[in-house]
Amino acid sequence: MKDYKKFITSFMNSWKRLEGAKTCELFAEKLKYYETPLDAPLCTKAEVVPLWEVVPKNQKDISYTGKILFEDDSHCFYHFNMTRTMTAAGKTQEIDGIMEIKLNAKNQLTYFKQWRAVKEK
Repeated sequence: MKDYKKFITSFMNSWKRLEGAKTCELFAEKLKYYETPLDAPLCTKAEVVPLWEVVPKNQKDISYTGKILFEDDSHCFYHFNMTRTMTAAGKTQEIDGIMEIKLNAKNQLTYFKQWRAVKEK
């Protein structure tokens, strides 16, 4: 069975530590990555990497909580709450979100879609 808990812990902790390159190590070379549900998916790791390269430059003070809502061998839904400071604006954001995640047999991300509501403080 796929280890969604381990993947999510690694994904969220590398994000929290602003380690974009480490986050990207969790991704398969070919995937479908939806930054928002209405965006066209990015389909290769190379297309996703630039999204994560800017994280250390534009975010700080990240904290999160979350829990897996559902998982089976085909996919997982994860609910998270996060706070972060956007460095350029100096504003703190509160995020309430859901991620749908699919992993391959190597526990690498092959599908990512998130729905989130963002509130600035």
